[in-house]
Amino acid sequence: MPPTEAELADAVHRAARAALLDLFQEHPGDRFYYCTLVTSGEAYGRALSAWSVEALAAEAARQGCAPIDLKWSYADSPFCCYGERHLEPVRPLFEARGELFDLPDDEADAEFDLRLRAMETAMARLDAEGLFGTGADRHSVVVAVEVPSEAGNDERVLRLNPPRALTEWREEAAVPEDV
Repeated sequence: MPPTEAELADAVHRAARAALLDLFQEHPGDRFYYCTLVTSGEAYGRALSAWSVEALAAEAARQGCAPIDLKWSYADSPFCCYGERHLEPVRPLFEARGELFDLPDDEADAEFDLRLRAMETAMARLDAEGLFGTGADRHSVVVAVEVPSEAGNDERVLRLNPPRALTEWREEAAVPEDV
């Protein structure tokens, strides 16, 4: 019997919490402003990525570019794929639900959405626990669940964050107000 959506959300929640706590403990002076779970078009592998103000400044200097060129790029972060030891055990649970490309299109779409909902639920739980800050501190972090080059990323960001946390993200990522 493959794991349910709730079981996937529970597993991602535990793994992402452990990975994020490690990240925050290993970089106690950093001011993190972006934390995301990224997955492929098959929604199998979850990878954690994050940016801090300090890491952005250092990486922009290293690459010789403006910080805005990297600011919202999960792939350019030195923290991309952080905490793999925590997230790796979750992958077989997603794989146990089957290969998306073997399903008819409508079933594959439904399965893909289920997997993303589980990831979004996990990040929402971490937020409710205060992992991304509380009060005004929470307004300085953008939380996301992303699939590169797929629709729906902006909508998940909007659901996962208080509006005040999204001011810079909307401006800099060119996200229209009506999204």
